[in-house]
Amino acid sequence: MTVPYETELSTAREAVREATRLCRQVGRALRDGAFEKSDRSPVTVADFGSQALICRRLAEAYPDDPVVAEEDSAALREPARRPLLDRLLAEVARTGIDAGAGEVLSWIDHGGAEARGRRFWALDPIDGTKGFLRGDQYAIALALIVDGRPVVAALGCPNLVLADGQAPGVVALARRGDGARAEPLDGAGDRARPLAVSPLADPAQARFCEPFESAHSAHDRAAAVAAALGIARAPLRLDSQAKYVAVAAGLAEIYLRIPRGERYEEKIWDHAAGTLLVEEAGGRVTDITGRPLEFTHGRTLAANAGIVASNGRFHDRIVAALG
Repeated sequence: MTVPYETELSTAREAVREATRLCRQVGRALRDGAFEKSDRSPVTVADFGSQALICRRLAEAYPDDPVVAEEDSAALREPARRPLLDRLLAEVARTGIDAGAGEVLSWIDHGGAEARGRRFWALDPIDGTKGFLRGDQYAIALALIVDGRPVVAALGCPNLVLADGQAPGVVALARRGDGARAEPLDGAGDRARPLAVSPLADPAQARFCEPFESAHSAHDRAAAVAAALGIARAPLRLDSQAKYVAVAAGLAEIYLRIPRGERYEEKIWDHAAGTLLVEEAGGRVTDITGRPLEFTHGRTLAANAGIVASNGRFHDRIVAALG
Protein backbone atom coordinates (compact mmCIF):
# COMPACT_ATOMS: atom_id res chain seq x y z
CA MET A 1 0.00 0.00 0.00
CA THR A 2 1.40 3.40 -0.97
CA VAL A 3 1.90 5.81 1.91
CA PRO A 4 0.19 9.17 1.16
CA TYR A 5 2.58 11.67 -0.42
CA GLU A 6 5.51 9.25 -0.41
CA THR A 7 6.38 9.98 -4.05
CA GLU A 8 5.91 13.72 -3.52
CA LEU A 9 8.36 13.66 -0.64
CA SER A 10 10.87 11.76 -2.75
CA THR A 11 10.50 14.26 -5.59
CA ALA A 12 10.87 17.22 -3.21
CA ARG A 13 13.96 15.67 -1.64
CA GLU A 14 15.72 15.18 -4.97
CA ALA A 15 14.68 18.60 -6.28
CA VAL A 16 16.02 20.38 -3.20
CA ARG A 17 19.24 18.37 -3.25
CA GLU A 18 19.83 19.29 -6.90
CA ALA A 19 19.14 22.98 -6.26
CA THR A 20 21.39 22.96 -3.21
CA ARG A 21 24.30 21.68 -5.29
CA LEU A 22 23.88 24.62 -7.66
CA CYS A 23 23.73 27.10 -4.78
CA ARG A 24 26.90 25.65 -3.30
CA GLN A 25 28.62 26.00 -6.69
CA VAL A 26 27.73 29.68 -6.82
CA GLY A 27 28.78 30.17 -3.22
CA ARG A 28 32.20 28.66 -3.91
CA ALA A 29 32.58 30.86 -6.99
CA LEU A 30 31.76 33.89 -4.85
CA ARG A 31 34.43 33.01 -2.31
CA ASP A 32 36.94 32.33 -5.10
CA GLY A 33 36.39 35.79 -6.55
CA ALA A 34 34.56 34.69 -9.69
CA PHE A 35 31.75 37.09 -8.76
CA GLU A 36 31.95 40.75 -7.86
CA LYS A 37 31.23 41.03 -4.15
CA SER A 38 29.88 44.56 -4.51
CA ASP A 39 26.67 43.53 -6.27
CA ARG A 40 23.91 40.95 -5.85
CA SER A 41 24.69 38.87 -8.93
CA PRO A 42 25.74 35.76 -6.96
CA VAL A 43 22.47 35.49 -5.08
CA THR A 44 20.56 36.37 -8.25
CA VAL A 45 22.15 33.50 -10.15
CA ALA A 46 21.62 31.12 -7.23
CA ASP A 47 17.99 32.24 -6.73
CA PHE A 48 17.05 31.81 -10.38
CA GLY A 49 19.05 28.61 -10.78
CA SER A 50 17.52 27.02 -7.71
CA GLN A 51 14.00 27.91 -8.81
CA ALA A 52 14.63 26.67 -12.35
CA LEU A 53 15.90 23.26 -11.23
CA ILE A 54 13.16 22.68 -8.67
CA CYS A 55 10.37 23.80 -11.00
CA ARG A 56 11.80 21.57 -13.73
CA ARG A 57 11.50 18.54 -11.43
CA LEU A 58 8.00 19.45 -10.28
CA ALA A 59 6.77 20.14 -13.82
CA GLU A 60 8.02 16.73 -14.97
CA ALA A 61 6.61 14.81 -12.00
CA TYR A 62 3.38 16.75 -11.38
CA PRO A 63 2.58 18.87 -14.46
CA ASP A 64 -0.86 19.82 -13.15
CA ASP A 65 0.39 21.11 -9.80
CA PRO A 66 0.75 24.91 -9.53
CA VAL A 67 4.03 26.17 -8.07
CA VAL A 68 3.98 29.40 -6.06
CA ALA A 69 7.53 30.73 -5.97
CA GLU A 70 9.30 33.98 -5.24
CA GLU A 71 10.95 34.74 -8.60
CA ASP A 72 10.01 35.27 -12.24
CA SER A 73 12.20 35.60 -15.33
CA ALA A 74 11.23 39.14 -16.39
CA ALA A 75 14.55 40.71 -15.37
CA LEU A 76 16.55 37.98 -17.10
CA ARG A 77 14.77 38.66 -20.38
CA GLU A 78 16.08 42.22 -20.55
CA PRO A 79 18.88 42.57 -23.13
CA ALA A 80 21.10 44.36 -20.61
CA ARG A 81 20.93 41.31 -18.32
CA ARG A 82 22.21 38.87 -20.92
CA PRO A 83 25.56 38.40 -19.13
CA LEU A 84 23.65 37.37 -16.01
CA LEU A 85 21.52 34.93 -18.00
CA ASP A 86 24.64 33.45 -19.58
CA ARG A 87 26.14 32.92 -16.14
CA LEU A 88 22.93 31.25 -14.99
CA LEU A 89 22.98 28.90 -17.98
CA ALA A 90 26.61 28.03 -17.24
CA GLU A 91 25.79 27.16 -13.62
CA VAL A 92 22.83 25.01 -14.69
CA ALA A 93 25.08 23.21 -17.18
CA ARG A 94 27.61 22.51 -14.42
CA THR A 95 24.94 20.45 -12.63
CA GLY A 96 24.80 18.16 -15.68
CA ILE A 97 21.65 19.60 -17.25
CA ASP A 98 21.95 20.70 -20.87
CA ALA A 99 19.32 23.37 -21.50
CA GLY A 100 18.97 26.52 -23.57
CA ALA A 101 17.84 29.93 -22.41
CA GLY A 102 14.23 29.37 -23.41
CA GLU A 103 13.94 26.18 -21.36
CA VAL A 104 15.56 27.63 -18.26
CA LEU A 105 13.41 30.77 -18.40
CA SER A 106 10.27 28.67 -18.80
CA TRP A 107 11.24 26.57 -15.76
CA ILE A 108 11.61 29.73 -13.68
CA ASP A 109 8.22 31.01 -14.82
CA HIS A 110 6.59 27.69 -13.94
CA GLY A 111 6.78 29.07 -10.39
CA GLY A 112 4.52 32.01 -11.21
CA ALA A 113 1.22 30.40 -10.26
CA GLU A 114 -1.23 31.83 -7.76
CA ALA A 115 -1.85 30.11 -4.46
CA ARG A 116 -5.23 28.73 -5.45
CA GLY A 117 -6.88 25.34 -5.55
CA ARG A 118 -6.72 22.47 -3.13
CA ARG A 119 -3.14 21.48 -4.00
CA PHE A 120 -0.05 23.53 -4.84
CA TRP A 121 3.66 23.83 -4.04
CA ALA A 122 5.29 26.77 -2.24
CA LEU A 123 8.96 27.45 -3.00
CA ASP A 124 11.60 29.81 -1.70
CA PRO A 125 14.63 29.12 -3.91
CA ILE A 126 16.97 30.92 -1.49
CA ASP A 127 15.71 31.95 1.92
CA GLY A 128 18.31 34.08 3.70
CA THR A 129 19.94 36.25 1.05
CA LYS A 130 22.34 37.98 3.43
CA GLY A 131 23.34 34.68 4.97
CA PHE A 132 24.13 33.33 1.52
CA LEU A 133 26.32 36.31 0.68
CA ARG A 134 28.15 36.02 4.02
CA GLY A 135 28.75 32.30 3.54
CA ASP A 136 26.49 31.72 6.55
CA GLN A 137 23.03 30.15 6.94
CA TYR A 138 20.51 30.04 4.13
CA ALA A 139 17.91 27.52 3.01
CA ILE A 140 16.16 26.13 -0.03
CA ALA A 141 12.57 25.59 1.10
CA LEU A 142 9.88 23.57 -0.66
CA ALA A 143 6.47 22.51 0.64
CA LEU A 144 3.39 20.84 -0.79
CA ILE A 145 0.15 22.38 0.50
CA VAL A 146 -3.09 20.41 0.23
CA ASP A 147 -6.41 21.72 1.47
CA GLY A 148 -4.67 24.59 3.22
CA ARG A 149 -2.16 22.44 5.15
CA PRO A 150 1.50 21.70 4.42
CA VAL A 151 1.77 17.94 3.93
CA VAL A 152 5.31 17.58 2.53
CA ALA A 153 8.40 19.63 3.37
CA ALA A 154 11.99 19.61 2.17
CA LEU A 155 14.51 22.11 3.52
CA GLY A 156 18.08 22.19 2.26
CA CYS A 157 20.47 23.97 4.65
CA PRO A 158 23.96 23.84 3.10
CA ASN A 159 25.84 25.31 6.07
CA LEU A 160 23.87 24.01 9.05
CA VAL A 161 25.52 21.64 11.55
CA LEU A 162 23.14 19.70 13.79
CA ALA A 163 25.70 17.84 15.91
CA ASP A 164 29.34 18.15 16.88
CA GLY A 165 31.67 16.41 14.48
CA GLN A 166 29.24 16.44 11.58
CA ALA A 167 30.07 18.09 8.27
CA PRO A 168 28.01 21.17 7.41
CA GLY A 169 24.92 20.64 5.31
CA VAL A 170 21.61 18.88 5.93
CA VAL A 171 18.37 18.19 4.13
CA ALA A 172 15.45 18.20 6.56
CA LEU A 173 12.33 16.32 5.47
CA ALA A 174 8.82 15.88 6.80
CA ARG A 175 5.55 14.31 5.73
CA ARG A 176 2.35 14.92 7.65
CA GLY A 177 1.69 12.09 10.06
CA ASP A 178 5.05 10.42 9.40
CA GLY A 179 7.51 12.46 11.48
CA ALA A 180 10.55 14.49 10.50
CA ARG A 181 14.12 13.55 9.71
CA ALA A 182 17.39 15.05 8.58
CA GLU A 183 20.02 13.53 6.34
CA PRO A 184 23.51 14.73 5.45
CA LEU A 185 23.61 16.84 2.34
CA ASP A 186 26.62 14.89 1.13
CA GLY A 187 25.46 11.49 2.29
CA ALA A 188 22.94 8.80 1.55
CA GLY A 189 19.40 8.63 2.85
CA ASP A 190 20.19 5.61 5.02
CA ARG A 191 22.19 7.96 7.27
CA ALA A 192 19.08 9.96 8.09
CA ARG A 193 18.28 10.68 11.72
CA PRO A 194 14.85 11.38 13.20
CA LEU A 195 14.23 14.94 14.33
CA ALA A 196 12.64 15.61 17.71
CA VAL A 197 12.14 18.87 19.54
CA SER A 198 13.78 19.49 22.88
CA PRO A 199 11.98 17.91 25.87
CA LEU A 200 12.78 20.96 28.02
CA ALA A 201 9.79 21.92 30.16
CA ASP A 202 11.19 24.93 32.05
CA PRO A 203 10.96 28.04 29.85
CA ALA A 204 13.60 29.80 31.96
CA GLN A 205 16.16 27.33 30.59
CA ALA A 206 15.03 27.70 27.00
CA ARG A 207 16.93 29.20 24.12
CA PHE A 208 15.46 31.59 21.60
CA CYS A 209 16.10 31.26 17.90
CA GLU A 210 15.43 34.50 16.04
CA PRO A 211 16.27 36.21 12.73
CA PHE A 212 19.85 37.43 12.39
CA GLU A 213 18.67 40.77 11.02
CA SER A 214 16.72 43.01 13.39
CA ALA A 215 14.88 44.42 10.35
CA HIS A 216 13.14 41.05 9.98
CA SER A 217 11.77 40.83 13.53
CA ALA A 218 11.32 43.06 16.54
CA HIS A 219 14.27 41.99 18.70
CA ASP A 220 13.24 44.37 21.49
CA ARG A 221 9.88 42.64 21.92
CA ALA A 222 11.59 39.25 21.81
CA ALA A 223 13.90 40.41 24.60
CA ALA A 224 10.86 41.48 26.63
CA VAL A 225 9.31 38.03 26.17
CA ALA A 226 12.56 36.41 27.26
CA ALA A 227 12.60 38.55 30.38
CA ALA A 228 8.97 37.69 31.18
CA LEU A 229 9.79 33.98 30.95
CA GLY A 230 13.01 34.34 32.95
CA ILE A 231 15.22 33.37 30.01
CA ALA A 232 18.83 34.48 30.42
CA ARG A 233 20.49 32.56 27.59
CA ALA A 234 21.64 34.54 24.56
CA PRO A 235 19.48 33.99 21.46
CA LEU A 236 20.62 31.78 18.62
CA ARG A 237 20.49 34.09 15.61
CA LEU A 238 20.25 32.51 12.18
CA ASP A 239 19.15 33.60 8.74
CA SER A 240 16.43 31.68 6.88
CA GLN A 241 14.23 28.71 7.70
CA ALA A 242 17.29 27.08 9.22
CA LYS A 243 15.71 28.42 12.43
CA TYR A 244 12.84 25.97 12.03
CA VAL A 245 15.32 23.14 11.57
CA ALA A 246 17.14 24.24 14.72
CA VAL A 247 13.90 24.05 16.74
CA ALA A 248 12.92 20.72 15.17
CA ALA A 249 16.35 19.29 16.03
CA GLY A 250 16.28 20.53 19.63
CA LEU A 251 19.06 23.11 19.24
CA ALA A 252 16.64 25.80 20.42
CA GLU A 253 13.21 25.70 22.02
CA ILE A 254 11.65 28.90 20.67
CA TYR A 255 11.62 30.73 17.35
CA LEU A 256 9.98 34.14 17.33
CA ARG A 257 9.31 36.34 14.33
CA ILE A 258 7.56 39.43 15.59
CA PRO A 259 6.31 41.84 12.92
CA ARG A 260 7.79 45.32 13.03
CA GLY A 261 4.74 46.87 11.38
CA GLU A 262 1.03 46.13 11.53
CA ARG A 263 0.65 45.89 7.76
CA TYR A 264 3.39 43.35 7.10
CA GLU A 265 2.19 39.95 5.86
CA GLU A 266 4.47 36.92 5.93
CA LYS A 267 4.94 35.04 2.64
CA ILE A 268 3.73 31.46 2.60
CA TRP A 269 7.00 30.14 1.11
CA ASP A 270 8.90 31.52 4.11
CA HIS A 271 7.04 29.31 6.59
CA ALA A 272 5.19 26.37 4.99
CA ALA A 273 8.08 23.90 5.00
CA GLY A 274 9.40 24.94 8.40
CA THR A 275 5.96 24.76 10.01
CA LEU A 276 5.43 21.16 8.99
CA LEU A 277 8.96 20.21 10.02
CA VAL A 278 8.54 21.54 13.57
CA GLU A 279 5.08 20.05 13.97
CA GLU A 280 6.21 16.61 12.78
CA ALA A 281 9.19 16.81 15.16
CA GLY A 282 6.70 17.20 18.03
CA GLY A 283 6.56 20.98 18.32
CA ARG A 284 3.94 23.62 17.73
CA VAL A 285 3.68 26.61 15.37
CA THR A 286 1.17 29.48 15.57
CA ASP A 287 1.14 33.21 15.04
CA ILE A 288 1.85 35.55 17.95
CA THR A 289 -1.82 35.48 19.01
CA GLY A 290 -1.87 31.67 19.19
CA ARG A 291 -3.79 31.15 15.93
CA PRO A 292 -2.73 28.32 13.63
CA LEU A 293 -1.10 29.50 10.43
CA GLU A 294 -3.57 29.70 7.53
CA PHE A 295 -2.22 28.86 4.08
CA THR A 296 -5.51 29.66 2.35
CA HIS A 297 -5.19 33.38 1.66
CA GLY A 298 -3.03 33.49 -1.45
CA ARG A 299 0.69 34.19 -1.37
CA THR A 300 0.74 35.59 2.17
CA LEU A 301 -0.33 34.60 5.68
CA ALA A 302 -2.86 37.43 5.58
CA ALA A 303 -4.88 36.08 8.52
CA ASN A 304 -1.86 35.79 10.79
CA ALA A 305 0.55 38.12 12.56
CA GLY A 306 4.10 36.97 13.16
CA ILE A 307 5.33 33.49 14.07
CA VAL A 308 5.84 31.50 17.26
CA ALA A 309 7.45 28.08 16.84
CA SER A 310 8.35 26.10 19.92
CA ASN A 311 8.92 22.66 21.36
CA GLY A 312 5.29 22.91 22.50
CA ARG A 313 5.95 22.48 26.23
CA PHE A 314 5.26 26.13 27.13
CA HIS A 315 3.88 27.54 23.90
CA ASP A 316 0.84 29.14 25.51
CA ARG A 317 3.07 30.95 28.01
CA ILE A 318 5.08 32.42 25.15
CA VAL A 319 1.93 33.65 23.44
CA ALA A 320 0.65 35.11 26.73
CA ALA A 321 3.92 37.00 27.17
CA LEU A 322 3.44 38.50 23.72
CA GLY A 323 -0.06 39.74 24.50
